[in-house]
Amino acid sequence: MSMKSKVLVAIAAVAASVGVLSFAAPPAGGDIAASAAQKAPEFANIDHWFNAQPLKLDDLRGKVVLVDFWTYTCINCLNHLPYVKEWNEKYKDQGLVVVGVHTPEFAYEKSAKNVQDAINRLQIKHAVAQDNQYATWRSFNNQYWPAVYLIDKRGKIVYSHFGEGSYGTTEKKIQALLAEQAPASPSTGGS
Repeated sequence: MSMKSKVLVAIAAVAASVGVLSFAAPPAGGDIAASAAQKAPEFANIDHWFNAQPLKLDDLRGKVVLVDFWTYTCINCLNHLPYVKEWNEKYKDQGLVVVGVHTPEFAYEKSAKNVQDAINRLQIKHAVAQDNQYATWRSFNNQYWPAVYLIDKRGKIVYSHFGEGSYGTTEKKIQALLAEQAPASPSTGGS
């Protein structure tokens, strides 16, 4: 094979890999159409709960739930955290439940003591679930730190955002979800 042919093959291989990678790019996130919204999976195989008794999403029906995947050494998570804490403080009495799902990137982040120390240092007051086995991470099909999922009062994931930013959009979605009427309970004939 000539040098020119080798170069063309190499360029084609790079172009093909870029094409493949572009399909693996993170989704934009944002609103999820009602017809596409899926029931949120339960918190799975949580190692420890901090700042709360163990929570079940089925028990939180009628509330808006913000699930925030994070880890305490991720700079993007730390930049994002003040917004999550603010939303918790601002909306918890209106029906918002914030759950930080701490999914470790590094082995030392699996230590419950290290997570508790970080919660204390960062003054986190909302519930934190320690997801060392990535069970909840996988059940949400999550791939990012930080990642926010908003769950409506019916228990459906209706919004997501990955990475930093879109704080205004996320807060407006929280407000809209809180303003929605809670679903009727099954005992009253609603769904």
